[in-house]
Amino acid sequence: MRLAGWRRVLRLVLVVTVVVAPITACQGSRREVESPVGGSGFRAGDGTATLLGKDDRRPAPNLRGTTLNGAALDVADLRGSVVVLNVWGSWCAPCKKEQPDLQRAADALAAEGVRFVGINVRDRTTGNALAHNRRFAVTYPSLFDPSARLVARFRDLPPSAIPTTVVLDRDGRVAARVLGATSYDELVALVRRVS
Repeated sequence: MRLAGWRRVLRLVLVVTVVVAPITACQGSRREVESPVGGSGFRAGDGTATLLGKDDRRPAPNLRGTTLNGAALDVADLRGSVVVLNVWGSWCAPCKKEQPDLQRAADALAAEGVRFVGINVRDRTTGNALAHNRRFAVTYPSLFDPSARLVARFRDLPPSAIPTTVVLDRDGRVAARVLGATSYDELVALVRRVS
């Protein structure tokens, strides 16, 4: 097989891993696991929380696209701020459950210069995603990523469940991740450790 063919196969495997594997996260499985954050006390309801040391952080991938409202957004333009990226879908029950806590955290952390950006995956059109945002009064933008191509670009701490929350430090490096739904307390504590 030629090199171009292998690249296509690898890309397909990545997309399948990011799009198909996370279905189990949205089937309501619940487990309590002590996070590997080193005695921080974080609990990982639907997944685990991971915090990287400053020397272990790598630059976030290029995350540029169109928001649900049709505006252009490049996450790199937010450098200088801590950025919380939340991978979600309107069809995902844990995403709906965590949304009020995400919005509350976005409101509480705005004064500290923290920016929130959603990455909406697997919604074929923007209609259901926009309805979700209206229902939960979401004030921050979401990139529209129906095929999860943006999400597949992550190499360090990939978002391998839906929902997943990834925190970028002020230098645009991947600093933390929560696999599965998060809570207000967990997210605010994690973000402040990244700051």
